[in-house]
Amino acid sequence: MNPISFLTQMIRIAVPYLFAASGGVVAERAGIVSLTLEGFMLSGAFAAVLGTNYSGSPWVGVLCGILGGLIFSLIHAVATIRYRADQVVVGVAINLLAIGVTRFFLKLFFASSSNSPRVAGFGGNINVAGFDNPLLWLGIIVAPVMAFVIYKTPFGLRVRAVGEHPDAAESVGVSVTRVRYVAVAISGMLAALGGVYLALDQHQFTDQMTAGRGFIAISAVIFGRWDPIRAALACLLFAAAETLQIQLQGSHAIPSQFIEMIPYALTIIALAGVVGRAVPPAALGKVED
Repeated sequence: MNPISFLTQMIRIAVPYLFAASGGVVAERAGIVSLTLEGFMLSGAFAAVLGTNYSGSPWVGVLCGILGGLIFSLIHAVATIRYRADQVVVGVAINLLAIGVTRFFLKLFFASSSNSPRVAGFGGNINVAGFDNPLLWLGIIVAPVMAFVIYKTPFGLRVRAVGEHPDAAESVGVSVTRVRYVAVAISGMLAALGGVYLALDQHQFTDQMTAGRGFIAISAVIFGRWDPIRAALACLLFAAAETLQIQLQGSHAIPSQFIEMIPYALTIIALAGVVGRAVPPAALGKVED
């Protein structure tokens, strides 16, 4: 096993997790449960391919993907903030809605129930192993940027305040509703970028192509104790497990079924060791009167 090859593949695999987990941290620090990351990623992936297909430009695809995630995040925000719906139930519904909507429009626009035609993407130089993709570099820096926003800016202070003590934040003039809307919107756009990266890296959209990555990203948020840098490290750990799974698939010493279980087993083991000790934001998932 070549260490350089392992490392480069791990980084490429980690990028969608890094985007989604960074978005999840922002929303959850504001008190909104982010079970919707899978749906945001899937909607972003489809919108990116749709935009790229009709414009011929992957940059237009990126903008369309961000818009797709924003639309789904606003649906989530309206349901949970405006109408005070149960955040877990809404999260499940958003994910199912994203699967259904993308499958419907895949059939409508591309006359296929499985995948879109190939579209333009970024990079493609095999000699640099995908590192000529600008989204990859954006994914690498997204966690430090979000850490700066959360811990070093007035907006970040408001996010942390409404996630811990919304009544106290409201008493000093902070609009809890507005901050949560913005936080969920940021979450949707960042998670959508994870889906955009997947779609444009593969140059097409396939049905349910996110394959549970959004759920692993939310696991990274919990494992990282709602801190962007720690969540990013957790994403790298899960990406390393997935890379190991891929590189072991050619081995006949271990049954393939056990190899495919590696990333998910690691996720369960990691969460089992940290959930009892991790302290979430005090107002996470609580509906305000």
